Amino acid sequence: MSSRAAGGAKHRLMMEMKELEKEAWVNIDLPNGNILRWRLGLIVVNPDSAFNGGYFKAEMTFTEEYPYQPPTFRFMIPIYHPNVYPDGKLCISILHNPGEDITSGEQASERWSPLQGVESVLRSVLLLLDDPEINSPANVDASVMYRDDRTSYNKKAKEIVEKSKKDVPKGFVMPTNLEPPPPPKSADDDAAFWAESDEELDFGGSDTGEDDDDMAEFDEDGEEGSDDDDS
Repeated sequence: MSSRAAGGAKHRLMMEMKELEKEAWVNIDLPNGNILRWRLGLIVVNPDSAFNGGYFKAEMTFTEEYPYQPPTFRFMIPIYHPNVYPDGKLCISILHNPGEDITSGEQASERWSPLQGVESVLRSVLLLLDDPEINSPANVDASVMYRDDRTSYNKKAKEIVEKSKKDVPKGFVMPTNLEPPPPPKSADDDAAFWAESDEELDFGGSDTGEDDDDMAEFDEDGEEGSDDDDS
C-alpha cells in the first residue's frame, strides 16, 4: 500500500468525521487518536423505534484501502435483533465487499462501493434496527419473536435501551426531539469526498498506529468482542 493511498484514506476519514461531529445522533471517539479505529455512541432518535432512546456503543475499523474496501462495524453490547450476531456484528449488505454476489443474490448497488461512506453505513444501521430483515436472520430466535410476538420483542428492546443508557458519557446530552435520520445518502452525494481523497497529502507527522491492546471476549455483560471481519 503506497503512502499516497494510505494518506488518502486517512484524509477522507478525517473529513467524514468532521461532518459527522455536527450530528447529534452519533458520538465519536478515536482510541489513541487512531483515525482508522472509531468508537461510537449510536443514538436512536426515532420515536417509533423499539430501540428509541438507546445509546449503543459500537466500533468501526478501517484499513488503509478505504474506501476501496468497506469498514467493519459491530455493537459492543448485546442487542437482541434479527440481524445482529451474538458477537455484535451485523448482517447488512452495505458492509459486504463490492460487486454482485450470485450466492446471496445481492446486487452491486446494495453492497459497498467507494462512493459510500461512514454516514451511509450508520444511517443504514439505524434503519435496520427499526426495520429488520427477517428473511435472512443472523439471530433466528429474534426473527421469530419479531414476526410472531411483537409485544415481547419490544419489551426486550426496551430492556436493552435502558441498559445502554449506562454507557452515556458523563456530561453528554442525549438528543430527545430530533427527527428520525433520513434514508442513507445516495452514492452521488459522497462524490465530493471521493474526489478529494485522490489528492496527495502531507500530514506533517507520523501516522498513529493501531492499539496494542487486544479486544476482550464479547460476553453477556457487554464487554468487547472479537475484531474478526464480517462474514
